[in-house]
Amino acid sequence: MQPQRPGPANDLTDVRGLAVGHHQRHGRGWLTGTTVVVCPTGTTGGVDVRGSAPGTRETDLLDPSNLVPHVDAICLTGGSAYGLAAAHGVLGWLEARGRGFRVGADERAVVPIVPGAVIFDLSRGGVFANRPDASFGAAAAAAARTRPFAQGTVGAGTGAVAGGLKGGIGSASVVLGDGTTVAALVVCNAVGSPIDPRSGRPWGADRLLRADGPRIGRPRVAERAALRAAAAAPPALNTTIGVVATDLALDRAECRKLAAVGHDGLARAVRPAHALTDGDTLFGLATGTRPAPTERPERVRAINAVLTAAADVVERAIVRAVLSATGTGSWPSWRDLCPSAIGPT
Repeated sequence: MQPQRPGPANDLTDVRGLAVGHHQRHGRGWLTGTTVVVCPTGTTGGVDVRGSAPGTRETDLLDPSNLVPHVDAICLTGGSAYGLAAAHGVLGWLEARGRGFRVGADERAVVPIVPGAVIFDLSRGGVFANRPDASFGAAAAAAARTRPFAQGTVGAGTGAVAGGLKGGIGSASVVLGDGTTVAALVVCNAVGSPIDPRSGRPWGADRLLRADGPRIGRPRVAERAALRAAAAAPPALNTTIGVVATDLALDRAECRKLAAVGHDGLARAVRPAHALTDGDTLFGLATGTRPAPTERPERVRAINAVLTAAADVVERAIVRAVLSATGTGSWPSWRDLCPSAIGPT
């Protein structure tokens, strides 16, 4: 196994060229938002859907047997199926910049390729009709930057709940010994729990790196009781979605495998995962700025190292989502309930 260290930002933007932007509304009946990952030109994509209640857009385009070779952006959003409208705002924003699949002689005749996935957060702000629309997608795309971004109760994670606790957005990265970067961004919104009921610690706490934040100890007895009470009534409809990416040059089939192995990290960090009421969906992205070996033995070793790292960064991203979340309404955060377990960095 190659040695690993987190990238300088320890988030998805460590894969050079990827930009992340959030837009959300919180209050006055709102508790939802949208997160957009804008890709550099030539980014290859794949997808793997494991949950039984997915809400997705343009995932068939990512099949290796289909026509379109590259992805312009990924739209992750609240609002359940209604929230898919947010992607239309991303399309408009990209079209205005000439980004997309050329469909005519005029260089302005483009169709941006924007796959997307949604979480279920309807009514969590109090008003069922308050959900993301095209304006959310456009605003999130316009806010996208290739620098560290906010985590926790922001963007598509604004209305997220995980196992009865406040969920949110988390991200993590790793740089392998050969210089390859692998990173993930995950919206944790699960019917399963990210917390081990015996210890009261996040399932993936032992895999956190020093750069991920404070050390996580064992909560006190009263705190563990409060966690069990919060977990007793998790929301019935959920879905965890996200992106796992690398700068290694991968083809579309390999990007699909990248997304698939990312689900291993999800299953380690949330238990149970991929339930009937989850629509768990991960996208795999490869920017291709780092050439991959062409000879089979070396290529297999390089890709296997990336796949191993993909599961790890997804797991760490989910833990960081839980630790970064801010309690909202009737959903406390893990930090709210377990202050004694948060140690020094």
